[in-house]
Amino acid sequence: MSESAFDWLSAAELSKLFSRGEASPVEVLDAMLKRAAALQPHLNALVLIDKDGAQAAAKAAESRWRKGEPLSPLDGIPTTIKDTTNIKGWPTRYGSHSTDETPAPDNAAVTDRLLAAGMIIFGKSATPEFGWKALTDSPLQGFTRNPWNLAHSPGGSSGGASSLTAAGINPFNHGNDGGGSIRIPASHTGLVGLKPSYGRIPQYPADAPFADVISQGVLARSVLDTAMALNVTAGPDPRDWRSLPTEARDYTVGLDAGVRGWKIGLSLDLGHVKADPEVRELVAAAARRFEELGAHVEEVGPMFESLQEHFEPLWIGSFATRFRQIPTQLHDKLDPGLRALMEKGLAITLADYAKAFEARSRLARDLALWHRNYDLLLAPVAPTAGPPVETLYNSEAFPRWTKGAPYTLPCNLTGQPAASMPAGLTSAGLPVGIQIIGPPRADDVVLRAMRAFESATGWTWPQPKVLETLKGL
Repeated sequence: MSESAFDWLSAAELSKLFSRGEASPVEVLDAMLKRAAALQPHLNALVLIDKDGAQAAAKAAESRWRKGEPLSPLDGIPTTIKDTTNIKGWPTRYGSHSTDETPAPDNAAVTDRLLAAGMIIFGKSATPEFGWKALTDSPLQGFTRNPWNLAHSPGGSSGGASSLTAAGINPFNHGNDGGGSIRIPASHTGLVGLKPSYGRIPQYPADAPFADVISQGVLARSVLDTAMALNVTAGPDPRDWRSLPTEARDYTVGLDAGVRGWKIGLSLDLGHVKADPEVRELVAAAARRFEELGAHVEEVGPMFESLQEHFEPLWIGSFATRFRQIPTQLHDKLDPGLRALMEKGLAITLADYAKAFEARSRLARDLALWHRNYDLLLAPVAPTAGPPVETLYNSEAFPRWTKGAPYTLPCNLTGQPAASMPAGLTSAGLPVGIQIIGPPRADDVVLRAMRAFESATGWTWPQPKVLETLKGL
């Protein structure tokens, strides 16, 4: 496959080229559309491409840069929106035959923010049906594949976004995270994936079953790009009463201040989870990087009990809510694994739900109190590297509570910021992530730790294994 000069550049690097007149949004978009078209048959990461609309937006961005009037440093940078998220005039299919081609009546809040920054939305990325699992395949779209190894999953549910970003198609792509759906695909594809604090980026529409645990964000190849994206998406929206107040903060400032003197806990068994031995070794070694950076790292044990008993009612009960909205004649077209959970969730009672919410409050309280003595908590992102694409999620071989999202869900329940950073490669050449968890609403603290870790590891793009996999496609 032919390469262009723009394939692996970050958004920050492209922004500098635009400001100096050394590249234009039009030529960058053209190169990225060509790469996307060449890789789509192999990765299956996109569900929709709007070439004409993107080209018109690129011309408008080019004109603004020439006049010295960009809407933001990200003006003219191409990106995509996950297909659980509205773009006005485009269908939102959720990877499901139970949806149709009806255009969305308005934009999601995060879509509005990216467009207001001048970003070019050239397509929508793949997701499992209704974002239900930490892998990305759906009845509507089929399997999305990992650029590191096409036989493996890029994770989920923001797997289309991770596949696009890791394949060098464009600098970063929108994702959202209701149980690990940014961090897990970031881990499985060697990317930077920040789940911001709940409410940091507003949610609209905010009436989905999981709206009170979902955070919007991006999957990127650098911490600086992640901070730049947060700059243009963070802040309150009157349509989301839970969105956090404006922070008078540029998230790119102070990134390089380091972590010297910080007290950091490491929990390889967070919630009594047993990761694969190779994952544990890579995460433990990655944690030692923080000691090299001047922090004090100590192992702190499992932290809390297994999540399944307390929180399964929230998960399957919320899916049952969705199930009730789907016409009976379409039930046979659902992902069988999802349908089984939805039907099981019909038995959840109000008392079950109430107990789960009480447990959630206790978990949030306990972790907030723990952070009074620790600046950060480190843990694995997922118990395994990216599994084969044919893996049956929540099956006996790959249960959600022990193999899927047990390390990431706690931070969705508490709302605190958490990120995945590449910790290294398994013997099979697949990436593994380390999770960096910060105190409530301390997104700047997590970003600073992410940047310190990034500077210590020397992890750069393009990665040789990805180039090898994509060569000749």
